[in-house]
Amino acid sequence: MQFDMYKNTDKDSNKTYPFFIDVQTSLLESLNSRTVIPLTPVKNVSKEYPKNLCPIIQIEGKEFALLSHQISSVPVSLLKKKALSANSFRNEVVTAIDFLVTGI
Repeated sequence: MQFDMYKNTDKDSNKTYPFFIDVQTSLLESLNSRTVIPLTPVKNVSKEYPKNLCPIIQIEGKEFALLSHQISSVPVSLLKKKALSANSFRNEVVTAIDFLVTGI
């Protein structure tokens, strides 16, 4: 579902990107891939990134940055472990995507 958050199960990248947020509309759920935005611990983020591009999100008491400029497509099979719904962060996610695409 759109705005569901998944744990990254890939051992090579899950320390840098422990979570993905699925941003693809549920109308396209029959596709074998999903459009996701990775999250990384705040300590990994350059202070130069605009906050509206990489908003900070609290998950399980820890701060993560949404890396909207690294939006990507992943196979559905990679999204096995749903962590939680990120619907409460919908506004931040949509604003970051909008800034990425339009600059406003």
